[in-house]
Amino acid sequence: MTDRVFRDDWGVPHLRADDPLTLAYAQGRAAALDRAWQIEVERHRAQGTSAAFLGVEAVDWDRFARRSRLADTARRCHAALDPATAAWVDAYVDGVNAGLAAGARRAPEFAATGLTPGRWQPWTPLALWLSQHILFAGFPSKLWREEVARHLGPAAIDLFATDEPATAGSNGWLVAGERTATGAALVAGDPHRIVEDPNVYQQVRLACPEYDVVGLAVPGVPGIAHFGHTGTVAWAITNAMADYQDLYAERLRRHDGTVQALGPRGWAPVEHRVETIEVADGDPVRVEVVETARGPVIVGGPDEPGSPDEPVAISLRYPPRVRADLGFRALPALLRARTVADVDRALDDWAEPVNVVLAADTAGGLLHRVAGAVPVRHRDNGRRVVPAWEPGYEWRGWHGPLARATVDGIAVMANQRGLATGYGVEFAPPYRADRIRHLLEAGTGWTAARMTEIHTDTYLASAEPLLARLAELAGLPPAAAALRDRLLRWDRRMAADSPDAAAYAAVRAAVVRRLAGQPALAGLAGPLPYPELFRPWLALTPRVGYALTALLAGDALPDLDRAAALRDGLADAAATLDPDAVWGDRHRPVPWRVPAGEPEEFPPLAGDHDCVLATSSVPGVTDLAFRVPVARYAWDLHDRQASGWVVPFGASGVPGDPHHRDQLPRWAAGELVPVVTDWNRLRLATDVPGFGQVTIRPVDPVADLDLIHSWVSQERARFWGMRGLGRDRVGEIYAYLDSLPTHHAYLLHRDGEPVGLFQTYQPEHDPVGECYPVRPGDFGIHLLIGPPPAGGTERGFSRTLLDAFLDFVLATPGRTRIVAEPDARNERAVARLVDAGFVPGPLIDLPDKRARLLFLDPATRTAAGQASR
Repeated sequence: MTDRVFRDDWGVPHLRADDPLTLAYAQGRAAALDRAWQIEVERHRAQGTSAAFLGVEAVDWDRFARRSRLADTARRCHAALDPATAAWVDAYVDGVNAGLAAGARRAPEFAATGLTPGRWQPWTPLALWLSQHILFAGFPSKLWREEVARHLGPAAIDLFATDEPATAGSNGWLVAGERTATGAALVAGDPHRIVEDPNVYQQVRLACPEYDVVGLAVPGVPGIAHFGHTGTVAWAITNAMADYQDLYAERLRRHDGTVQALGPRGWAPVEHRVETIEVADGDPVRVEVVETARGPVIVGGPDEPGSPDEPVAISLRYPPRVRADLGFRALPALLRARTVADVDRALDDWAEPVNVVLAADTAGGLLHRVAGAVPVRHRDNGRRVVPAWEPGYEWRGWHGPLARATVDGIAVMANQRGLATGYGVEFAPPYRADRIRHLLEAGTGWTAARMTEIHTDTYLASAEPLLARLAELAGLPPAAAALRDRLLRWDRRMAADSPDAAAYAAVRAAVVRRLAGQPALAGLAGPLPYPELFRPWLALTPRVGYALTALLAGDALPDLDRAAALRDGLADAAATLDPDAVWGDRHRPVPWRVPAGEPEEFPPLAGDHDCVLATSSVPGVTDLAFRVPVARYAWDLHDRQASGWVVPFGASGVPGDPHHRDQLPRWAAGELVPVVTDWNRLRLATDVPGFGQVTIRPVDPVADLDLIHSWVSQERARFWGMRGLGRDRVGEIYAYLDSLPTHHAYLLHRDGEPVGLFQTYQPEHDPVGECYPVRPGDFGIHLLIGPPPAGGTERGFSRTLLDAFLDFVLATPGRTRIVAEPDARNERAVARLVDAGFVPGPLIDLPDKRARLLFLDPATRTAAGQASR
């Protein structure tokens, strides 16, 4: 089988097939070719086997994956799929398996770690999805709240109730047609997640007779779940910040060779077994996997020290484990959507994670709703670790239907309290949402191109509370007073080139450190008695940094000396601040990579945690950004090709690939790259066994002019009709062709070397169409094979190029007959076309030549090709 992937100028795969199952196969194969290392790492993480090649640093995650039973849950969810969805997922997996070996050969990480690509199981995509989203609802925050209540009292819990440093977030907004330049809606936004290299999202296009969708896919998972545009409807999501995972304090004991857990009805045996984690360059690690009636035990175990009345373990209860459902049935339904009603119906099957959704269609339909599975249970389940042995904390069904709202001109979702308020405990502060709405309401005539004005806004409203407290300070030393006064004059914008933004960040960090170091919070300084994996949720300084506004306000903790922290922090910053530093010097992305590799310097970033341009660092710890917009998109419902998107690095996950880093400058500058949907503007890469890679791309009339002129000027190209034309005239001709929607020119490359020039045309818009009765679906071609390489051209060279180009042409639906009209004197060209399956037609007289018409029916071509082989 050959590898045939259409790509645009940014390397984005555009995949086309005759049916959805073949298309799912193609998507899996393309993911394996472009992201083999990434998806194989994720497969091992989901199975809890990553330490086998990544070493001891991966053991903590593997232990959690085993204990929380991610792979087994994925198996259950796959087994519960309806047959049609299961077949679709299975086709994707077949494609991954078909492409992994070739993808691994491209990815140097396999050789560096000694990893051999494995074989995916039908449930593997579900395991990847679960692994990547198991921490989205932030259940470790319940461990933090337990410690806050223990050391500071239950009333202090709400002081730290803010957007969590380790959970994901996003911006999204919808502008209805009455506020846009075209009268059609716009959907735009940017998901914020841990920045990874390769990126967690992959731009892709999926097309078959049933649908044609562009969007952002998760490598290793079929379809386009979160952000997509079908041409008639577009959708986007943000994290709803819902709480749908519970932690139970468990009492466990060993009894007669079994493990028992104490529940509301007494002691009962539980499932348990011992598994072994293999560790590269280390000893194997034994893990006891225990699951009670509540869920898998993720902290502690039956051999933990403690009295009979104390909890010795904590179990996790999460919806996919309970329901055997991740919501995958919604994925193929989203691809088939034509209206917001279709999107709405598809999302009725959504489960994990819980999202807020915006959608709009070309008929004026608008949608704003919550989608996912949220259990009904006691209020305390959402805030704390609850006792497994007491009644009243059981799940009692599911919330539904989930909330929705009418869109009145503008809708904004930014993880704030809103539609999902009834389903969560902690939400993002309202700064991002309020700022987006303010910016959108201030203007009209919005276009997709102007969405970057929102994407890149750096106004930091959350700076105001800290600055207001600093303004109250009196009797400051001169340097501290000067710094304070400078910040009070600051425009509150976290621009990359702003020295004032750098100064604000330095003061904020110093105040955070001073607060975190006070005796009143010493009990939370750690180490806390939980696995290392949960440290991002349990570290005191980050928690203080993200809760700074709440901690500085009020008097809930009377022992906290806020004035001293402000005064001392300001003095610390004044003494250490580099007067020439700007925010971008300190604020750059630090992507998570496996293996970590050599340090790499990335572009300076603007923005901050509570800016619309949300680039999150950890105040008091580092100004480097660990969470950034991992994609930006602007879906135009008037013209899909007016849409734009961008990702932090590139479409390819292969180091050294031309598209591994090519979007980074655009992303760092806040720009979008165009969404291309014209198949004639795409290039095709085909790996032909025994021949090499054939690439077909549109001619660039400027960059390719010297090459084309040198070819068409030669005696061997006399039948092309341009031999006597000068360079400028040839340039004018190809620039004119490039401007026509009905005529196109392409260069063919073999292993990177140009070898042929092809042109296509629609006969009804060409003089040829006046010489014969044009049928619907007719499509015309011209062919010029380039000069032979040194040593001559091998046998079958021209036929292989022609076959590759015909594959390219016939891949577009609706082209039912191919027309060629070589110069009648060019007997070699006529013979070549006949050999490929063309049937000779009449001679015709064109303005510049007497030509032989030839016609190719795709079925005839197939038979002729088989006979010639």
